Amino acid sequence: MQSGLGVKAARIAIVVALFAIWEILSRTGIVNPRLLPSASDTLATLGDLLQRPSVRKDLAVTATEVVTAFALAVPVGALIGFLIAENRYFADVAKPLLFFAFSIPKSIFLPMFILVFGVGFSQKVGFGFFSTIFIVIMSTTTAVESVKVEHLTVARSYGATPMQTAFRVYLPSMLPVLLEALRISMIFNLTGVILAEMYASRDGIGHQIATWGENFQMRQLLAGVLMIAAIAIAFNELVRWVETRCSHWRT
Repeated sequence: MQSGLGVKAARIAIVVALFAIWEILSRTGIVNPRLLPSASDTLATLGDLLQRPSVRKDLAVTATEVVTAFALAVPVGALIGFLIAENRYFADVAKPLLFFAFSIPKSIFLPMFILVFGVGFSQKVGFGFFSTIFIVIMSTTTAVESVKVEHLTVARSYGATPMQTAFRVYLPSMLPVLLEALRISMIFNLTGVILAEMYASRDGIGHQIATWGENFQMRQLLAGVLMIAAIAIAFNELVRWVETRCSHWRT
C-alpha cells in the first residue's frame, strides 16, 4: 500500500517538475517566451479557451467524429479478427496482407480520403476508421488465439451451444486483451481524426490547433495540445480502470 502511494507520489512529482522546468525556462528567458509561453500562462489560456462556445463546439465535433469512427471500427475489426483466428485458410491468406498494411504509414492515404469523401465529417470519420481497424483486427486475432483450447473442449463436451461458447468462454477469456486493445485503438483513432482535422477541415479541435499554429498563437497552440493530452489520458485511465476490474478473468 505504502509502495503504491510512493509510486503515485513519484509520478506526480515528475509531472510537477516538468511544469516547473517549463515555467523556469520561459520566465528566465532561457527559451524565448514567444516560442515557449510559460506553463502558468498556458494553463490560464486553457481555462479561457474552455469557456469559449466556439472551442466547446469544436470539441463536440471532434468527440462526435472520434466516437463514430471508433463505434464503426471496433465491431467490424473484431469480426474480421475473429474470422481470421477461427479459419486457418482465411488466416493464411489475410495475415501477411494485414501485416503489410499495418506497416504502411496511414497518413499517406489521407489525400485519397479527401478526394473520395471531400472535406467534412465523412472524410474525418473514414480516416479515423482506417487508422483504427488494423490494430483492432490484429488485437482481436491475438485475443481469440489466446483462448485456451481446454476451455473450449470442455464447453463443447458438455454440449454448449455456439452462443454459450461465445459468451461464457470466448468473451471472458478475451475481454482483458480486448480492453487493452481498445485502449491502444482509441489512441490510433484519436490520432487519425485529429490528423484529418489538421490536414483539411473547417471545424474540430484539430483544425483549431492547426490554425493557432499557422498564426503563431503559441499559448493557444500549447493549451490545445494540453487539452488533447488530457482527453487522451482520461480515456486511457478509464479503460485501465475497467481492465483492472476484469483482470481476475485472466485466470
